[in-house]
Amino acid sequence: MADAVERPDGPNVVENSENSVVLDAKGLRALAHPVRVQLVGLLRKYGPSTATRLAERLGVNSGTASYHLRQLGAAGFVEEDTERGNARERWWRSVHRTTWFNDPELAEQEPEAALAYQQSLAAIYGLRTQQTLNALQTMPRAWRNTFDMSDWSLRLTPEEAASLSRELTEVVARYRRDEPESAARAPEGAERVAVITQILPELDAPAASSLPTGPQEAEGSPTS
Repeated sequence: MADAVERPDGPNVVENSENSVVLDAKGLRALAHPVRVQLVGLLRKYGPSTATRLAERLGVNSGTASYHLRQLGAAGFVEEDTERGNARERWWRSVHRTTWFNDPELAEQEPEAALAYQQSLAAIYGLRTQQTLNALQTMPRAWRNTFDMSDWSLRLTPEEAASLSRELTEVVARYRRDEPESAARAPEGAERVAVITQILPELDAPAASSLPTGPQEAEGSPTS
């Protein structure tokens, strides 16, 4: 999903109130379905579309896509694009560019919806990674060389982990967003790049001293 910021235990921040939506209980329940999360993401990524075209991208029937679009419309995430639509074909567009989930109390009040939304995001992030891997060998070398999958094991306090999250967000915010306006102003050679950050507490992980010894991959190195 394009520009979903999932931070239920982090600071209550919104990047741009005009183009962002902060999930409330109604919105969280509306997005507690993987098809709806993907529909919003596709409309943000590629612009207005019809249920039929969106259904083809997702591999579902158009009736399913239409139903979920109507539910998203009722929740305020998408709306009809009346300038494109006609009597035979309804076009839809996303209302926002970014979704923020940053209310820890809401996550506790709606645990099932919160988990469903988070699981949908995790599945979509995995799918996007796999799609890039599948296309990697046909990419120009310059772009192949930018591909990275790295992980680092850190030992942090909750406060340090929150600080790390804020710093990563600030770094990403310095770069050009993928929006229609920025695309027109982007320099030659600029393409869409997905940056996915994950901070995963591992509270039940064994201590380093209890781990088996042996050859290990260098920490932080790209894996594939």
